[in-house]
Amino acid sequence: MSALLEIEDLHAGYGTVEVLRGVSLSVAHGEVVTLLGRNGMGKTTTVRTLFGLLPATAGVIRIDGQPMTGSPPHRMARAGLGLVPEGRQVFPTLSVEENLRAAARPVTATGAPGRWDLAACYAFFPRLAERRESPGARLSGGEQQMLAIARALMTNPRLLVLDEATEGLAPLVRAEIWDRLGALKAEGEAILVIDKNLAALERLADAHVILERGETVWRGRAQDLAADPDVIDRHLHL
Repeated sequence: MSALLEIEDLHAGYGTVEVLRGVSLSVAHGEVVTLLGRNGMGKTTTVRTLFGLLPATAGVIRIDGQPMTGSPPHRMARAGLGLVPEGRQVFPTLSVEENLRAAARPVTATGAPGRWDLAACYAFFPRLAERRESPGARLSGGEQQMLAIARALMTNPRLLVLDEATEGLAPLVRAEIWDRLGALKAEGEAILVIDKNLAALERLADAHVILERGETVWRGRAQDLAADPDVIDRHLHL
């Protein structure tokens, strides 16, 4: 599979504090890749830098081989990246439908008609159809996460990026989110996902990337990580 996203030796930080000290990863078309690591190891900072919300101080970001380092968020979105941010960040006073319409982009990055519109999102998350007139602030945490995912899908992304996919959600809702991500994978959606639920990630992912202190310390296929519990103990367990 050819690389949709490539990040090489990425460095970034906040002021004089360097947080990323050499992050490298790649996501192929149709591939699911996880970004793993303990708290504070640079996962969210990697996402923020990828989307142009934080400037890179060194390294390269490419999408389909084209250099995109330092591009602003709107250009990354036009290139086909869709973000489900940590904390969901739905518009609290807008209804579910208004949240979705606000993000709508009917064509893909290549200019082809996209499959994701209101009808597709409501079919994918029937609960959102039931709550379409409800303001974002009145949704449960699980409903807000469904809305955040659907809002990203409304941009018809080539790569869906989820920062803390199921954090703070009840077990039944988490199971539904993992089921929906599995359905996206089956449809060929490329996904980069951050979450703490290693068991669920292992079932979903094709490959894993592990960060420690802002550096990529391990990357490889899912089966290789599953076969090496020492890596998990060393880099992921508290």
